[in-house]
Parts: sequence; structure tokens; C-alpha cells
Amino acid sequence: MGLKKILIYGGKGALGASLIKYFKGKNFWTISVDFVGNEEADHNVVLQANLTLEDQAKLVHSSIPEGTTLDGIVCVAGGWAGGNLESLDFLKNCDLMLQQSVWTSYIASSLAPKFLKDEGLLVLAGAQPALNPTPGMIGYGVAKAAVHQLVKSIGAPKGGLPSGGKVFGILPVTLDTPMNRKWMKHDDTWTSLEDIAEILNTWLDNVDLPPNGSLVQLITKEGKTEQIIE
Repeated sequence: MGLKKILIYGGKGALGASLIKYFKGKNFWTISVDFVGNEEADHNVVLQANLTLEDQAKLVHSSIPEGTTLDGIVCVAGGWAGGNLESLDFLKNCDLMLQQSVWTSYIASSLAPKFLKDEGLLVLAGAQPALNPTPGMIGYGVAKAAVHQLVKSIGAPKGGLPSGGKVFGILPVTLDTPMNRKWMKHDDTWTSLEDIAEILNTWLDNVDLPPNGSLVQLITKEGKTEQIIE
């Protein structure tokens, strides 16, 4: 078996950097896609600000070495912004959430037909709260709900994945990141980044796979993370 290869879109964020480090430790060849390079990755795709969706996608596609065949493509790029219709930054935040969660998921998914191996794995990051109304964070909820729809559509017959390819959405509630610890009080319902890495690694080994196109809620209680399949 050759060297396994994985691309992490959002590879310099808290979760993405954690995944790069984890999979490097598992002897994967890693690609990080982000606005800043990740020094631990084997290859970096550095994004440019203010590009259109199509031009950003062209940059990413052209920056991956020709002939690369990936075992996994994982998009964990994203961000958070609150607000309802009365918020002064409502439309600005809606646009930001679309770019950070939906555009990134579109681009990561578009890599699959060319770079993902047969029976390879595509994972996109949704959010468990977006399964329900999110009046205090409308832009965020709508963007994550769009990612959920994207997962379902790609996972359906004729969604465009390589032969035997799989796509899942991971839907955490709150991740245990330094930024979240800075702004919120930590409790034992936060999902650790290591737990997510281990779940992804299990799927890459074709173990305990959900049905194709599944939205997988990651529910953590007393420090233990359970997968609930939607």
C-alpha cells in the first residue's frame, strides 16, 4: 500500500491544524489549503483574498500537484457570526458566512472528481444547531444548512463522486478550541479536536461507515463523543 494522502481545507485553523498534525503522525502526506501556510503540512495551497468563487477554485485546482490522488478531502474551513434581521451587520455577516462555509465546501467538493481516489472520502463541516432554527445567528445557520444540503446531494446517486466515493457531513455543537475557551465557559459537552480526527481516521480505514450522504451529529456528554446519524 502506498503513502496515504489527505487534503485539509482550512488547514491553518484550530481544527484544521489539529488534523494536519494528527494525520502527519499517522504517516499521511498532507495538503493544507488556507490563507496562511501550515508549516507542518507537506504541501500548501495559499488562498488569495477578494477572489470570486470561480477564481478561488481555479487557484486551488492549479496549486495541487498534477497526478495527485487523495484518500481523503476534508473541509473544516468556516467561521461564526451572530445576528438576526435587526442586526446592523446582518447582510455583511450573511455574506461572510456564505464565503467561509459554503464557498469553501463547494471548492473542496469540486476537487473530488479529479483528485479523490475511487472509494475515497469527502467530509464537509456542517453544524448540529443548523438542523433547527437559529434566530440569533441567521447567517451562520443558513450557511451550515446549505452545507448539509450539499452533502445530501453529493451523496445521492449521480452526485459526481468517483466510483465508490463517500461523503459525510460532521455536525458538532461546540468544538474545544482556544478561541471558544477564550469567549465561552468550557464544559464537558465540548467536542475535542482529537475525537474528530479519530473519527475521520476510522472512516478512512472504511470502518464503521455511515450510509453515504449522512449528516453525522457529534454529541459529546461527559467528555465522550457519540455519533448520531441523520
